[in-house]
Amino acid sequence: MSERDTHRIRVFTFKAGLLSRIAHDLRLQVQQFTIARTGDEVVAEIEAQSIIVDGVMNGTRFDANGLGPRDRTKIAETIRGEILNTRAHPKIVFQGSLSAGKGVGARIRVDGVLKLVGVRKPLSLVAVHERDRVRGSVTLVPSEFGIRPYKALAGAIRLQDRVRVDFDLDAAALDL
Repeated sequence: MSERDTHRIRVFTFKAGLLSRIAHDLRLQVQQFTIARTGDEVVAEIEAQSIIVDGVMNGTRFDANGLGPRDRTKIAETIRGEILNTRAHPKIVFQGSLSAGKGVGARIRVDGVLKLVGVRKPLSLVAVHERDRVRGSVTLVPSEFGIRPYKALAGAIRLQDRVRVDFDLDAAALDL
C-alpha cells in the first residue's frame, strides 16, 4: 500500500476581492509525501511539485468538475512557479514532537517546525484519533512564510492570506 493510500493531505484556498464571485475556493491534493514516526518524533515531507488541483469548493460541497483541464493546469503551474517556487524549494518539511493520549477519541498534539519556501516557523498540530484514522486540520498564514497572497486582475480577484490543511492519516501506520 502506498503512502497516498494510507494517508491523505488536502489544502484549501479561499477567494477574496471585488470579483471573488467569479473566482473559486479550491481544494488541492498532495500526491507525493511521506510521514514517519520514530518514538515521539514525527517527520512529514511533501514533494511541493506533487500538489494538484482536485476541484472547487462551493461552500462545504466539493465539485470535482468545477474546473476544466486547462484551468487546473494553469492554477497548478501558478502554485508551483509563482507561489511555492518549487524549483528552489522542492520540499515542504514538518518536524515535530508527538504527545498523544491513548485510544479512540484521544487528542494528539504535535509541536514542531514547518519549513515552507525556505522559511522555518513553529507550528502546532492537533488531531483526533478516530477508530483507525487520525484526523485534523491546521490553518497557515502564507505571508508569515514570505508568500504574498496571489492576485489577478489588479487585485480584483485574490486569495485570502490563509490556507487550511486537512490531514487524514492511518493510525496503524503511525503506530497509534
